[in-house]
Amino acid sequence: MIDRSGFRPNVGIIVCNQQGEVFWGKRVGHRSWQFPQGGINADERPLEAMYRELREEVGLLPEHVSVMAWTRGWLRYRLPRNMVRRHVQPVCIGQKQKWFLLRLRTDDSAFDLNASHKPEFDGWEWRPFWSILPEVIYFKRTVYFQALHSLAPFLDGVPAECPDDCLPEQFERRAEQARSADPAVAESRDAR
Repeated sequence: MIDRSGFRPNVGIIVCNQQGEVFWGKRVGHRSWQFPQGGINADERPLEAMYRELREEVGLLPEHVSVMAWTRGWLRYRLPRNMVRRHVQPVCIGQKQKWFLLRLRTDDSAFDLNASHKPEFDGWEWRPFWSILPEVIYFKRTVYFQALHSLAPFLDGVPAECPDDCLPEQFERRAEQARSADPAVAESRDAR
């Protein structure tokens, strides 16, 4: 399902533990790491898609997590030109994402990277909240920053602002622009 602008609806998932560290997954067959994410089916709402992707990608069930907050609007990123498949219709130029912040309510043994027939991750680790930014693939960095920046205030003990040592130099200008944007881009489960 791709919208009229060429963006595929998607959910991004940040799972944190009691210490405020985040799940960071190593993609199967790649050297890259990322948060769980996946497409929203035509018959799904973002929350339903989030739970489905959570189960498929990391084996967690709704009873294993608490939804702490989510981004209100869509966060978008464009694919690099060489990744856009122009021969496929409709053409997908990027993703628009709703991001969810979840707290793990059980121990690490609940994670199962082989929960689906086609695993997304072949390794994972807990990482400090902001520390993952320099490792995010370049075309997703701004969206990751926006998601983390929006959701950080909902985690006790996590700085609301990204420490400067987490940002690669080429990313600092974009981060400054995002900081000056409307800070009210997330809501907690209690605000519903």
